Amino acid sequence: MDFTISPTHHEHFDKLRAIELAAFETLRNAGAVTGEAGASSLEELSNFSRNGLLLTAYTSDSVPVGFVAGKVEDTWLHIAEIDVHPEWQRHGIGRRLMQRILHTGQQRGLAGATLTTDKMVAFNARFYGTLGFNIVEGHERPPHLVSLIAEEIAKGFIPARRVAMWMTF
Repeated sequence: MDFTISPTHHEHFDKLRAIELAAFETLRNAGAVTGEAGASSLEELSNFSRNGLLLTAYTSDSVPVGFVAGKVEDTWLHIAEIDVHPEWQRHGIGRRLMQRILHTGQQRGLAGATLTTDKMVAFNARFYGTLGFNIVEGHERPPHLVSLIAEEIAKGFIPARRVAMWMTF
């Protein structure tokens, strides 16, 4: 599979939103989400990009097929979103996107990385575990993870399925 990972071009933001919506349906089919599909706003994508934490996987003919978006929360790189278009999943694109953004966090001298995810879908929590993430619970969670899990539950995510994860660099 021939693809490259590089900072996202602003003109591809709409394509990233379409990838996110398509990936949502994969999660829905796995029982991880319910309700209406949603995508990152153009403003959110712009903020991730401005901070150098929006990376896209492009085919050899420059078509976006996946992306990862992060932000800095205190001393942590927080992975806010990662999606690969369903037609391109299971080709190592998500793993390479994650490795690249984690490397960026290490280069910036951050303490580690965090994310929230569904713990029951094989391509979520178990996948992140293969990258070195561990589940973090209770008082060990950094404050931003406590807030994010609460926000996700308020949006309709199933509490028993949500988990916070972290890794240190």
